[in-house]
Amino acid sequence: MGELQRMLRYLPFLLVLAVWIYAFIDVLNTPEKEVRHLPKVAWVIIVLLFGEVLLGPIAWFVTGKKRTASGRAGGGSSRRGGWVAPDDNPDFLKGLEKDRDPRDEP
Repeated sequence: MGELQRMLRYLPFLLVLAVWIYAFIDVLNTPEKEVRHLPKVAWVIIVLLFGEVLLGPIAWFVTGKKRTASGRAGGGSSRRGGWVAPDDNPDFLKGLEKDRDPRDEP
Protein backbone atom coordinates (compact mmCIF):
# COMPACT_ATOMS: atom_id res chain seq x y z
CA MET A 1 0.00 0.00 0.00
CA GLY A 2 2.95 2.32 0.54
CA GLU A 3 3.82 2.38 -3.16
CA LEU A 4 0.21 3.25 -4.08
CA GLN A 5 0.28 6.18 -1.66
CA ARG A 6 3.52 7.44 -3.21
CA MET A 7 2.01 7.22 -6.67
CA LEU A 8 -1.18 8.99 -5.58
CA ARG A 9 0.90 11.78 -4.11
CA TYR A 10 1.88 12.77 -7.67
CA LEU A 11 -1.65 12.59 -9.09
CA PRO A 12 -2.63 16.24 -8.37
CA PHE A 13 0.61 17.46 -9.96
CA LEU A 14 0.00 15.32 -13.05
CA LEU A 15 -3.59 16.53 -13.38
CA VAL A 16 -2.52 20.18 -13.17
CA LEU A 17 0.22 19.52 -15.70
CA ALA A 18 -2.25 17.82 -18.08
CA VAL A 19 -4.71 20.74 -17.89
CA TRP A 20 -1.87 23.22 -18.34
CA ILE A 21 -0.55 21.45 -21.45
CA TYR A 22 -4.05 21.01 -22.89
CA ALA A 23 -4.85 24.72 -22.42
CA PHE A 24 -1.53 25.76 -23.97
CA ILE A 25 -2.07 23.58 -27.05
CA ASP A 26 -5.69 24.74 -27.29
CA VAL A 27 -4.58 28.40 -27.29
CA LEU A 28 -1.99 27.71 -29.97
CA ASN A 29 -4.43 25.79 -32.20
CA THR A 30 -7.31 28.26 -31.88
CA PRO A 31 -7.65 30.58 -34.89
CA GLU A 32 -7.15 34.26 -34.06
CA LYS A 33 -10.76 35.10 -35.01
CA GLU A 34 -12.09 32.74 -32.31
CA VAL A 35 -10.03 34.31 -29.50
CA ARG A 36 -11.98 36.69 -27.25
CA HIS A 37 -11.09 39.65 -25.02
CA LEU A 38 -7.29 39.63 -25.51
CA PRO A 39 -4.84 38.96 -28.34
CA LYS A 40 -3.78 35.35 -28.78
CA VAL A 41 -0.21 36.15 -27.67
CA ALA A 42 -1.53 37.55 -24.40
CA TRP A 43 -3.50 34.35 -23.79
CA VAL A 44 -0.39 32.25 -24.42
CA ILE A 45 1.51 34.30 -21.84
CA ILE A 46 -1.35 34.12 -19.32
CA VAL A 47 -1.67 30.35 -19.69
CA LEU A 48 2.08 29.86 -19.36
CA LEU A 49 2.57 32.21 -16.41
CA PHE A 50 -0.51 31.22 -14.39
CA GLY A 51 -0.84 27.59 -15.48
CA GLU A 52 0.82 26.18 -12.40
CA VAL A 53 -2.04 27.37 -10.22
CA LEU A 54 -4.64 26.71 -12.94
CA LEU A 55 -5.73 30.37 -13.13
CA GLY A 56 -4.48 30.80 -16.69
CA PRO A 57 -6.05 27.64 -18.12
CA ILE A 58 -9.36 28.24 -16.31
CA ALA A 59 -9.48 31.83 -17.55
CA TRP A 60 -8.81 30.58 -21.09
CA PHE A 61 -11.51 27.91 -20.96
CA VAL A 62 -14.09 30.27 -19.44
CA THR A 63 -13.52 33.54 -21.32
CA GLY A 64 -10.75 33.25 -23.89
CA LYS A 65 -12.25 31.11 -26.63
CA LYS A 66 -15.58 31.28 -28.42
CA ARG A 67 -17.43 28.06 -27.72
CA THR A 68 -20.26 26.80 -29.86
CA ALA A 69 -23.06 24.53 -28.74
CA SER A 70 -22.31 20.94 -29.68
CA GLY A 71 -25.94 20.12 -30.41
CA ARG A 72 -28.40 22.17 -32.40
CA ALA A 73 -32.16 22.18 -32.09
CA GLY A 74 -33.70 20.20 -34.92
CA GLY A 75 -30.73 17.86 -35.15
CA GLY A 76 -29.29 19.51 -38.22
CA SER A 77 -25.73 20.66 -38.55
CA SER A 78 -25.04 23.99 -40.20
CA ARG A 79 -21.33 23.45 -40.83
CA ARG A 80 -20.22 24.83 -44.15
CA GLY A 81 -16.93 23.78 -45.59
CA GLY A 82 -16.15 21.65 -42.54
CA TRP A 83 -14.87 18.10 -42.53
CA VAL A 84 -17.43 15.50 -43.54
CA ALA A 85 -17.08 11.77 -43.05
CA PRO A 86 -16.61 9.90 -46.37
CA ASP A 87 -19.89 8.01 -46.02
CA ASP A 88 -21.74 11.34 -45.60
CA ASN A 89 -19.95 13.06 -48.48
CA PRO A 90 -22.06 12.93 -51.68
CA ASP A 91 -19.04 13.63 -53.91
CA PHE A 92 -17.12 10.71 -52.42
CA LEU A 93 -20.10 8.38 -52.86
CA LYS A 94 -20.54 9.47 -56.50
CA GLY A 95 -16.86 8.72 -57.07
CA LEU A 96 -17.36 5.21 -55.69
CA GLU A 97 -20.25 4.60 -58.06
CA LYS A 98 -18.20 5.85 -60.99
CA ASP A 99 -15.18 3.71 -60.07
CA ARG A 100 -17.20 0.53 -59.50
CA ASP A 101 -16.35 -2.29 -61.89
CA PRO A 102 -19.56 -3.75 -63.41
CA ARG A 103 -17.95 -7.23 -63.50
CA ASP A 104 -17.80 -7.29 -59.68
CA GLU A 105 -21.57 -7.48 -59.30
CA PRO A 106 -23.27 -10.92 -59.16
